[in-house]
Amino acid sequence: MGKARVGAVAMVLAAATALVGCTSSAPQEDSSVTIGWGDRFNSYNVSTSYGAASINGNITSLTLSGFTAYDNTLELRDDTSFGSVEKISDDPLVVRYSLADTATWSDGTPVDAADLLLDWAANSRARDTPSFDPGDYLQHVADTGSATLPDDTVYFDSGASPEIGLGLVDELPQISDDGRSMTVTYSAPNEDWQQALPPPLPAHVIARNSLGTDDPDAGKHAVIDAITEPDSTALSKIASFWNTGFNYTSLPDDEGLYLSSGPYVIDRLDPDTGVTLRANPEYRGKHAPSIETIDVRYIPDPTDAVTALADGEVDVISPQATAAVANVIADVEDVKILIGYVASFEHLDLQFGTSKNGVFDDPRVREAFLKVVPRQQIVDELIRPIVGKDASVRDSFVFIPGTEGYAASVKASAAGDFDAVDVDGAQKLLAEAGVPNPEVCILYASNNPRRAQEFALIKASAEQAGFTVTDCGTEQWREILGVPGKYDASLFAWESSSLAAVDSASRYMTGARNNLNGYSSDKVDGLYRTLSATSDAATSDHLLADVDAALWADAYGAPLYQFPSITAYNPATVRGVEPSILSPTVFWNVWDWTIP
Repeated sequence: MGKARVGAVAMVLAAATALVGCTSSAPQEDSSVTIGWGDRFNSYNVSTSYGAASINGNITSLTLSGFTAYDNTLELRDDTSFGSVEKISDDPLVVRYSLADTATWSDGTPVDAADLLLDWAANSRARDTPSFDPGDYLQHVADTGSATLPDDTVYFDSGASPEIGLGLVDELPQISDDGRSMTVTYSAPNEDWQQALPPPLPAHVIARNSLGTDDPDAGKHAVIDAITEPDSTALSKIASFWNTGFNYTSLPDDEGLYLSSGPYVIDRLDPDTGVTLRANPEYRGKHAPSIETIDVRYIPDPTDAVTALADGEVDVISPQATAAVANVIADVEDVKILIGYVASFEHLDLQFGTSKNGVFDDPRVREAFLKVVPRQQIVDELIRPIVGKDASVRDSFVFIPGTEGYAASVKASAAGDFDAVDVDGAQKLLAEAGVPNPEVCILYASNNPRRAQEFALIKASAEQAGFTVTDCGTEQWREILGVPGKYDASLFAWESSSLAAVDSASRYMTGARNNLNGYSSDKVDGLYRTLSATSDAATSDHLLADVDAALWADAYGAPLYQFPSITAYNPATVRGVEPSILSPTVFWNVWDWTIP
């Protein structure tokens, strides 16, 4: 299956530029750049349900190296200074990962096949205990950030599915005698094999913390043995630590918990003020930075971020884009402003599983609520003042507006049934369901001005049809997201870090990592299984259109709009800021930034 095709659409923030050449020279002494960011770091493992947040991915994009990554021209680039990914055969699909001699952890320990094998075990879940129900365990993780698995129970919280991606590698991979490569064999085709394996975490650190093996080599061998045998007692401890051992908001005493294989390493972490990254002295790859220190300063309020830029307290910002921010930033002198879109999109999700009031178990109530979501009003009042007259409602769950396949998918789905608010239609459905006054509590980030406005607009509209809309908004919304019984609907954005057509599978497949509303559809699951093995772009588009149609038919929720983006920086203090529409957006090429 080919990548999703992004054409000549208004998604770019600036003109695409070629990658600048990397340098192996040392960073400029005492050089620093400060980035203002709205969210707070809470996990070094972005592959878990708890750690899958944009700020975490921003930081680890600079500290954890991988085999491939997208640039801002949306090309998938190989990082040969970390290693290479090679297809050995097509039938069966066999892929070899080979590590470069320059792939090293910041404690001097080489990155090797033990790290890759653990990466496979975690992100394929091939060694998981099949009968384990993780519901209570994951709720405890969501509540506290930590939990211990039952003895001899193996569960890696990566959301991997045995039906797509790395989950199709159910046989034990082969590691080379020199420990520098790993070869995997797929049970079915996977067109996204180049990006199936995420950047690994240090196996020797996980072994030390879970198995008590202090020597790095002994720890690596213990991990290999546990996976190879397999040893469920040892694997349970390994999985427990992999799941939650890298969750923290302050700098841990154990430096191993923030070991780096990338150009930067975490130097300071304060739960209230931010993260400081310093150039990694052990890094020998091609992304060697020229700036010694990167400070990421937490600034939750978007207008405060603009003020900080104007006052010279920060050099780069990419705040929540609101009309107020667009107006204020236009008056700031001597800064470069980039306004456009990113690949994220705002959406309203309805809870299919256990919810606060249980009102959405009936599909008629779900459909009724969607009929009174004022999507056009939200775009007119909140998005058009930022990006202008071209702002529009997003009508697809899986296609970016303007890309190949979007228009056909929208036309073939029921999206048009929800173009305008239909109070009468909603009331009729509620009457049929026998619940004329259902209560809906909406979760959203209460400290996010735009989401607060969205909530107010939805509340005012829905109450005309008889809904009682209550406020589940909180600054801790991310920790509550996906927790059963806490809310009925949620407002937030999905971020894309990949152009793979199955990128959306993590949201909509049964039990997938980012399936936070309990949605389950045999039809949708089957479509994604077929999609994973499809290489023809037109066929992929048709399959995704079928996913779109199924989600609308099931009254899953509603896409609202493509995410507007405002990035601004001071060209007198930093150069090379060229945001990507994909996550990690502005952070994707920090190593290429320079001081004028």
